[in-house]
Amino acid sequence: MSSLYWHTTGEGDYDLVLLHGWGLNAEVWQNIVPRLRPHFRLHLVDLPGFGRSQGFGALTLPEMAQQLLPHLPERAYLLGWSLGGLVASHIALTQPERVSALISVASSPCFTARGDWPGIKPETLESFQQQLSHDFQRTVERFLALQTMGTENARQDARQLKEVVLSQPMPSVAVLEGGLAILRQDDLRDALDKLTLPFLRIYGYLDGLVPRRVAEALDARWPDSPSVVMEKAAHAPFMSHPDEFCQQIIDFAQ
Repeated sequence: MSSLYWHTTGEGDYDLVLLHGWGLNAEVWQNIVPRLRPHFRLHLVDLPGFGRSQGFGALTLPEMAQQLLPHLPERAYLLGWSLGGLVASHIALTQPERVSALISVASSPCFTARGDWPGIKPETLESFQQQLSHDFQRTVERFLALQTMGTENARQDARQLKEVVLSQPMPSVAVLEGGLAILRQDDLRDALDKLTLPFLRIYGYLDGLVPRRVAEALDARWPDSPSVVMEKAAHAPFMSHPDEFCQQIIDFAQ
């Protein structure tokens, strides 16, 4: 029996759905919830198979988005971090009438480096996938450490991410492999060229997983989509710079 964890809190007029990244769960947002609660009705979701959303196997990107649709408010701001950015983008593309605006955080329409497109080397993602079945916990920890590398509080932020993972049920190897397959295979660049919704993109200057060159490439490709590169942030800007991050979201919504 599968069930999706979905928790709503906040006093604001706008619905804001927060979708987390690979291996994690909705607890990752806890340090920004108090800052955003006065401005939004926040919808905190564990993606299918992650955290408290148990009973799911490996899902494709369309399948993952499909599981969220029945729970979505009538119209919402969708904020997706990393893998969650692909899920939010897919919903915005297939159900634009349900989405007021799209916000992607440290995310890319195509995570894998291809030709002159900057991204994660395919062999890096393949090695993560192979290691998952051998040493599940260490592989997840290694991925979390990559997300904070280079920031002033890298060790502290990585420890916080690890606590978030351990605070809830761990995803199965099959679910984690499914998430990595999405990061390795899916490419929404051409589809998002046609998106007409307001679309804010937030990046970390020090991000080793979504290089800042992605922001530059998409600035040229999507001139109507504003982007913000947070200078001392890596892959989790909401964790390292919560005040600056939340101000960007509030300003965009207003």
